[in-house]
Amino acid sequence: MVAGEASGDVLGARLIGALEQRHQGPVSFSGIGGAQMAAVGMKSLFPISDLSVMGLAEILPRLPLLLRRLSETAAHVRTKRPAALITIDAPGFSFRLAKRLAGEGIPLIHYVAPQVWAWRPGRARHLAGRIDHLLALLPFEPAFFQDFDLPCEFVGHPIIEGVAEMPGDGPALRKRNGIAADAPVLALLPGSRVGEVRRLLPTFAGVAEILHQARPGLHIVIPTVEQVAETVAQAVQSWPMPTHLMQGPSGRADAFAAAQAALAASGTVSLELALRGVPSVVAYRTNPITAALVRRMLTIPHVALPNILAGEKVMAEFLQENCQPQPIAKALADMLDDSGHRARQQEKFAHIAGLLGRDGIAPSLRAADAILGLMDGQIDK
Repeated sequence: MVAGEASGDVLGARLIGALEQRHQGPVSFSGIGGAQMAAVGMKSLFPISDLSVMGLAEILPRLPLLLRRLSETAAHVRTKRPAALITIDAPGFSFRLAKRLAGEGIPLIHYVAPQVWAWRPGRARHLAGRIDHLLALLPFEPAFFQDFDLPCEFVGHPIIEGVAEMPGDGPALRKRNGIAADAPVLALLPGSRVGEVRRLLPTFAGVAEILHQARPGLHIVIPTVEQVAETVAQAVQSWPMPTHLMQGPSGRADAFAAAQAALAASGTVSLELALRGVPSVVAYRTNPITAALVRRMLTIPHVALPNILAGEKVMAEFLQENCQPQPIAKALADMLDDSGHRARQQEKFAHIAGLLGRDGIAPSLRAADAILGLMDGQIDK
């Protein structure tokens, strides 16, 4: 099992538990993961942070390390000869690994279908020769990949499990941090990679300061993950507004439960905010070279996942040159001050939750069933 970043580490940990629950007999795991996978018994070959990088300009300086880790991982898989290789997201690393191992008799399963439908649809044709089976998080993905003769199964989005497992306690968070019951609370989510945080946090700080100047009682809550916790903590020391950092799943859930609105980096967190009913705005800025390349290939009108699922702009998006404090602050001010505005967005969130498979079998269990079926030869490759 190979996970390349924090979100994949969470998926991997849940999948390990689900496979142990569904498999009739003992099962062991080996590969690459983070703290979550380590907590359920998997020792990582090397730190997951070695793979947690994105964007062309960000990857190039670390290319020698990435290539070395790729070779080490492929050699480990060949030595272990596992019943299946399960790669989790991180397509840049995962698909290069699959290319090296294709045709060696090990079932290759990729969990989290790549979003090539958004900007590189032709790439799906190349994946068909490397991957035996895809596990999709979004309901429209199987039909897309099947057009390229690549078996793909919708298993539901794992965000559903996180929300169900950890509902959050907003009043408790307020009490712990001395936040008045009627004080406005804004959640900031600047990303799970150090590069993202360094690019976005100055803009997010500007947004928070603008909003705080008009609302002196405003408190900021920032859920962080291990990889960026120190970077965020150092950055917020000089902020003039009261700012509270949360770590761990329970702290994250409590922060969302306490917030009237959120500003988030574009990514999976936007779906979590939608499922938790937190009115939100999405912002993102990447390296200009990376952005220029992506813009040339992008084939969809929205980038935030809730907007893609809904087919409309449910969450406002502020990208690249539009990722500026003033317009973002104005959009968030409307949410903080207008309960009707928040309610209208929350109604659309309920529809999105249904599309993602809420109220069905847990996505990790569905993924485990698909994997075990493939290993038993019950799913056509």
